[in-house]
Amino acid sequence: MSNAIIVSPEAQAQLDGLYDYIAEAASPKIALRFNDAILDQLDSLRTFPHRGVARDDILPGFRTIGFRKRVTIAFVVEETATYVVGIFYGGQDFEAILRDE
Repeated sequence: MSNAIIVSPEAQAQLDGLYDYIAEAASPKIALRFNDAILDQLDSLRTFPHRGVARDDILPGFRTIGFRKRVTIAFVVEETATYVVGIFYGGQDFEAILRDE
């Protein structure tokens, strides 16, 4: 069975910000390739949503996966959908950020 992937407005804003950062630091082409790779990783959660590290201490069903050593993707798995709640770059303290919300 395939889960729907739902990206929160906050996660989309983080992805957009990551694109802007990389586009300025490197190039728009590199930023687009990096963001497309993140989107491919999100799409892979459709068929195997329970990958990564379970973090039920933060929220029931909450999980994280690392991406290319610099990004943490935070998501919640439910029966028919996976909700992407954050895309954190460069060692951001996602635990503190998510606990404050």
